[in-house]
Amino acid sequence: MATVLQLEIHRPGHDVQTHAIDHGVYPTGAEKGNKLIIPDCGIAPRHAILILRPDGFYVEDLNSKAGTFLNEAAVRGRAAFRVDDVIRLGSCRLILRMPGQTEEHSSPPVAAASPPLSVQFVPAPQGAHNQQLHTEKSQIKKQIHTELLERLDIKRLTAAHIKEADLHERTLQAIEQIVQEVHKRLPAWIDPTALTKEIFDECVGLGPLEDLLDDPDVTEIMVNRNDQVYVEKRGKLEMSDRVFMDDSSVLAIIERIVAPIGRRIDESQPYVDARLKDGSRVNAIIPPLALNGPCLTIRKFSKNVLTMPELIKLGSLAPEMADFLHVCVLLRKNIIISGGTGSGKTTFLNVMGSFLPDTDRIVTIEDSAELRLPQTHVVRLESRPPNLEGRGAVTIRDLLRNALRMRPDRIVIGECRGGESLDMLQAMNTGHDGSMTTAHANSPRDVIARLETMTLMSGVELPSRAIREQIASAIHMVIQTSRMSDGTRKVTNITEISGLEGDRITMQDLFTFTQTGLDQNGKVIGRFEATGSVPTFIEEIKTRGLSLAMSVFDSRKWKH
Repeated sequence: MATVLQLEIHRPGHDVQTHAIDHGVYPTGAEKGNKLIIPDCGIAPRHAILILRPDGFYVEDLNSKAGTFLNEAAVRGRAAFRVDDVIRLGSCRLILRMPGQTEEHSSPPVAAASPPLSVQFVPAPQGAHNQQLHTEKSQIKKQIHTELLERLDIKRLTAAHIKEADLHERTLQAIEQIVQEVHKRLPAWIDPTALTKEIFDECVGLGPLEDLLDDPDVTEIMVNRNDQVYVEKRGKLEMSDRVFMDDSSVLAIIERIVAPIGRRIDESQPYVDARLKDGSRVNAIIPPLALNGPCLTIRKFSKNVLTMPELIKLGSLAPEMADFLHVCVLLRKNIIISGGTGSGKTTFLNVMGSFLPDTDRIVTIEDSAELRLPQTHVVRLESRPPNLEGRGAVTIRDLLRNALRMRPDRIVIGECRGGESLDMLQAMNTGHDGSMTTAHANSPRDVIARLETMTLMSGVELPSRAIREQIASAIHMVIQTSRMSDGTRKVTNITEISGLEGDRITMQDLFTFTQTGLDQNGKVIGRFEATGSVPTFIEEIKTRGLSLAMSVFDSRKWKH
């Protein structure tokens, strides 16, 4: 959050201290647990609260013995103040300034000044004080929830199939009315407008997660327990300031997510995979399997579909590598995109899918529909979990078998993780060239071992050599993606599967990424380069009349 104000601390015999301060609520006192800690004998352990909002500034005395004064007038309850006003706590004076503003009449220097007063700003209240505020706010919200249920039966209105917009409008009006009625009884540190939004989000949305879902910098949300929510921003994990009222609030959000798509979560089925309306992937697991309470993980679906030029600009791969991959798609090469969890496999698959010709009939098969291809002739299929009776499941393998009867030119599978791998290999070997999928693997060589293992999961007993023959003839290219230490995603290998020698599948790297170090900011430094190897289908590129300079494969011509 950008700093918007400056707070000056004045005390006789001490140097003036200036602190950068943001909008927010600042409990002030002499003991730990306050956001603004001023250790002074004239200041009570919990003396006052500063409330700094974009629409106004307020100070409230917390029944301190020495009192709180605004421009030397005693503060009774809450009082509004402006920039340059003087707030006195004991012998200390607090003055709020605009950025860059200096005090016109500073106090004269003291000849024998003591060391600077130790004033601490705590980013957020912690420990017992934090728990006290959380508990107090939760009780208030529960009371408002109870009152809301009496006035507005949301479940009944939902069952009556009224329009979603009407439901939201009625709920918001009822919450605003209740908050207005109890406004005078609310503690000074609670913002009524923010409280209204929080309760509304909990009633019809995803509660404390709504703002995180709207934040474009947040790519993943992890609720470990009701008072511990982590987020991933720009590839880095950090603790957020969002909390739920209790475990039941987290469970209610999970049920709100899974109910519309016909899935359930309870003691008999304590974990579930689902997705939000925007395509974001959701995993939830609840007690007794989750020991700390309901656990929720949301991998956000990017609202902006990345393109290959944008990936190049982000440093995910070199332009020459992108040109080569475009040619591979046009040549109908079967491609596997491999990598670890969160390495960007699905994102890159979506970008590769944009290379598919508009003249082809494309069938996509996914567990959670995430691919957004720009072509018009696209059939999207999504698997289905069992119903409440444990029946009616439709797996990726079922959909793949059905897709073969739909006259597809290209089949794009979101991820192979089981027996469908055998069906995919057979499809690629029987006229469905140019298909693509993703798989979890740590290196191109690991992909081969993973495919062998997943093929055996189909239940068909095949000798290892037969499986490797299938793989060697079906898969042409492996694209390895990795998540680097700085959170960026890069294509680290573009590898060709060139054949089978004895019982070993032969592979050759065509392009690689080599990390050379880290800069001062922790950013990965490295280079993309060609290995000097030429793909075995180089003559096919020429006979098809496709444009690709041979210098792309010359390692000497790459700039290091």
